[in-house]
Amino acid sequence: MTDRRTFLTTAGAFLAAPHVARAQNDDLRTAIAELPQLHSLSIRQGDEVVFAEAPRGPGLDRLANIKSCSKSIVALLLGAAIDREEIASVDARLGDVAPSLLGPSATEGAGDITLEDIVTLRAGLERTSGPNYGAWVSSANWVADALGRPMVAEPGERMLYSTGSTHVLGAALAEATGQSLLAQARQRLGDPLGMEIPAWTRDPQGYYLGGNEMAMTPRAMLDVATMLRDGGRFRGEQVISEDWIDASLGPRGRSPWSGMSYGYGWFLTRSGYALGRGYGGQVIAAHRERGLAVAITSDPTQPARSEGYFGALMRLLDGPVLAVA
Repeated sequence: MTDRRTFLTTAGAFLAAPHVARAQNDDLRTAIAELPQLHSLSIRQGDEVVFAEAPRGPGLDRLANIKSCSKSIVALLLGAAIDREEIASVDARLGDVAPSLLGPSATEGAGDITLEDIVTLRAGLERTSGPNYGAWVSSANWVADALGRPMVAEPGERMLYSTGSTHVLGAALAEATGQSLLAQARQRLGDPLGMEIPAWTRDPQGYYLGGNEMAMTPRAMLDVATMLRDGGRFRGEQVISEDWIDASLGPRGRSPWSGMSYGYGWFLTRSGYALGRGYGGQVIAAHRERGLAVAITSDPTQPARSEGYFGALMRLLDGPVLAVA
């Protein structure tokens, strides 16, 4: 039987809850007001969207360039292809999965790089990102350029952040499945999540850019984060296998810049987040232990370095956002 003290305590907590929620939302609004690059912040706790505001930018229902969060999407599509047995496993060699990508200019040993090496950004090939990015996207064949770069580390040895690696992975997925990366993204993620995925940049050979320039609305980004948080399930449907999600969130490498661990396309923070990170401060994040899914969009033309704006976003995630849970 509920005694009077228990009843009063429970009733008091219930009555106080709206005030607590309002105070948390006020803390979030104060925090994002101090981040002029931030366009939108959306948070789902459990099944409820507890905060979704866009103080700047095009809003919550307009497409945003998710930049290198695209790498996390390509990693999910690798899981979908393995789930469908179109690729044997993450240990499959590039030369077995997509031999047609290995032209005469390919570096010796490129065919032996595994898909796990690629999706964890440990392919060993010289990076195409950073100062090399412009020359890479100006080349006549992006896949050949990426695979023709010198080996600067043993495959699987260390993380070398490179959009060229995930572009090769996207091209390999197209070859292995017989579907373009766009078709895969729409069929295997867009349809089950009910989200629009428009066409994006393609290379001179027609392969969609694997690792940059995809677009989603902030609401769609939040749904991707929710699916990740919930072990690949969304609205009762298993979109990506739970085994792949679990494997994706195991640390395989470490970023030399942020110090974060890296799994299959997702950065892993000490505080428990798995997150996709894109230039300018685009974030798709899940905190499974706290039941949180988070989407952040930001000005895509401004940098977001770990010691600068991205560091401020991490303080937002680890502070006012975690306090929601």
